[in-house]
Amino acid sequence: MDELQNLKDRMRQERPTPWEDLPDIALYMDQLIAYMSRQLIRFDGGPALTSAMVNNYIKDGLVPRAEGKRYGPVHLGYLTAVVALKQVLSVRDIGALMGAGRALEKTPPEQYGYFCRALDRALSDTAQAIDPEADQSDLARMALDLAVRSYANQLACQRVLSILQPQEEKKNKRSVTDV
Repeated sequence: MDELQNLKDRMRQERPTPWEDLPDIALYMDQLIAYMSRQLIRFDGGPALTSAMVNNYIKDGLVPRAEGKRYGPVHLGYLTAVVALKQVLSVRDIGALMGAGRALEKTPPEQYGYFCRALDRALSDTAQAIDPEADQSDLARMALDLAVRSYANQLACQRVLSILQPQEEKKNKRSVTDV
């Protein structure tokens, strides 16, 4: 099936822009939205990101504030991760992950690099599970296999996050009481 081959090819090849290739000039909101539409694989025609979403992610502390209404590589890196993770995690869970990254004193380029490598592995692994020669009768089986794998990953992720979040909450309480 051509559609399955297209899916497999895109999952093997399309990746977010590496940190060193992100624009080094600051972007305005409309430029940011246009750029972000190319960062992740999408199949629907809807926007991957809106200005309201960017503002909410900033309010929620997931993305740093803009520098005079301009966004740079740090914003692009965080937004790429947030847009991808938002498909499977709550804002709270994404915040816990990002907080853990900051607690490890990893720089934004290091965090983004890790995210991109993890995404590369996941996309490559999933592409392996797609059989472009499958006929119509095999599609339900393939979809079920992918769904069950998603369920298992989600289950493990939620448990790991529940272990991580109490540590984050303790750190936050400690920093508030230290003031």
